[in-house]
Amino acid sequence: MSLTPDSQAVQHTKAKPVQFYVEVASENSLIIYFGVSNASQQVQITPTLCAAITKAQALIRSSLGALVVDTIPSYASLLITYDIWKVDHFHILTQLENLLNGVYLDQQESGRTITLPVYYHTSVGPDLQRIADHQGISVEDVIELHQQQDYYVYTIGFAPGFAYLGEVSDKIAMPRLATPRAAVARGSVAIADKQTAVYPQTSPGGWNIIGRCPIPMFNPAQQPPIPVAVGDKVRFNAIGEKQFLALGGKI
Repeated sequence: MSLTPDSQAVQHTKAKPVQFYVEVASENSLIIYFGVSNASQQVQITPTLCAAITKAQALIRSSLGALVVDTIPSYASLLITYDIWKVDHFHILTQLENLLNGVYLDQQESGRTITLPVYYHTSVGPDLQRIADHQGISVEDVIELHQQQDYYVYTIGFAPGFAYLGEVSDKIAMPRLATPRAAVARGSVAIADKQTAVYPQTSPGGWNIIGRCPIPMFNPAQQPPIPVAVGDKVRFNAIGEKQFLALGGKI
């Protein structure tokens, strides 16, 4: 059912406008911090706040068009790079503030749900047993708990396609390794504190590895090159070794 302008106004009177403040990041970029009104406050990161940031990003891109060169969202911030040949700092700041005053914390999560297959096994998940021992549960419990919920894509960074997902159950949350590994295989599914992720390429890493996903998380030859976006949800589904190899996985 579509909302009339009047009903939209009523809806927003019940919702809180998102708090934010803006700081200069460079000669042609600004960073917007959401959920707080100044740097002395502590932000609480939630899917609702991230949904508001996603809405703000789309609104800025559609409203400011060619004035904006790039936008990069994070857990509670949005970096705006603008074209200094088309707009100056003061005008872009005024336009951003006017746009953001129309963003509310009532934004519904509108992303997709992406299912990723995972081969959970100690041959590709060297930390599976250690997590189980640390938590006093079985390896099977770790695998089951990791699949039991959908994970929100909060941000993408560290490497192209590295999506930070949250939050895992307290029963399988684990701190990062004291000594990072020199090389973590592409597709490794990992846990760090209450976050989980899939390594898009072989790289150093300090997360706890529990399995491997055969689906590429970054492929520049495809459009889009990354199968998930901020605001999506990811669901993991256990598969066996035979299916893992058939899908292109490597052990």
